[in-house]
Order: sequence, then structure tokens, then C-alpha cells
Amino acid sequence: MRRIMRNALLLTGFVVVALLAVGAVPSYLGSGEAYYLEATPTDEAGAAVNATEISERRFPYLTTALTADDGRSEGYQRALGGYKTWFAHSPFDEFDALQRLNGDAVRDGGDRVLVSYDGDRYSVAVGSDDAGGEQG
Repeated sequence: MRRIMRNALLLTGFVVVALLAVGAVPSYLGSGEAYYLEATPTDEAGAAVNATEISERRFPYLTTALTADDGRSEGYQRALGGYKTWFAHSPFDEFDALQRLNGDAVRDGGDRVLVSYDGDRYSVAVGSDDAGGEQG
């Protein structure tokens, strides 16, 4: 094999491994406060997103919050100066998707979304360990 071909193959292999790492590693990195989806039972009337049929694979934070005893999903920490959100699934992604699924279910100027799950109604919001923290 010629030297230039070998170098080209090595470079290509390195690029592939680097791209895989960029896709996998950020989800394991985290720093700072943790963000959660919080589902609070409510009697509020009006339009709601039907979460009973939502896929657990597409909405892992939402389904965890709806089925957890404390109404809170697993934590998500931002990292890499905010660039982690480009590569990793987050509660912010799910909250935005809920807002797009049913715009009439959005409350308080986009701070909450009403969700129905197994006949119960919930107010879903993004929360953090630091109540005064930045959201979105």
C-alpha cells in the first residue's frame, strides 16, 4: 500500500472516531446546576398534550417525570459552554417539542405546558436546583 493511501485511510479513520466521540461523549459530561422536567398534578382546564401515547424513547425526561414519585425527571447538566445541547438530548428539547405538539396547551407565556397522562392532568415545566437559574 502506498504511503499516501495509508495516511489517507488513517486520517479518515481518525475523523470517523472523532465524530463518534463528539456524538457520544457530551451526554456524559456535565457541570453546574442540574435541570429537570417537573410534572405537577393540576386541575387546570383547557387544552393539554396527550402524553399517554408518547414514546418513552422520544421523551425519556417527560415519561420519567410523569411516573416518578416526586414528579421530577433525571437531572441534566449543561457543559462545554452550552455546546453540549447541540449533541445531547435534554429536557429543553422535550419541553420545546411539547410546546410544538399543542400550542394551546402552553401556559404562562411558555413557562409551563399542560399534559394529560393516564387520565390525570399535569403542569410540566423545566426546573433546576437553583430556582433563580437560567432556563431555555
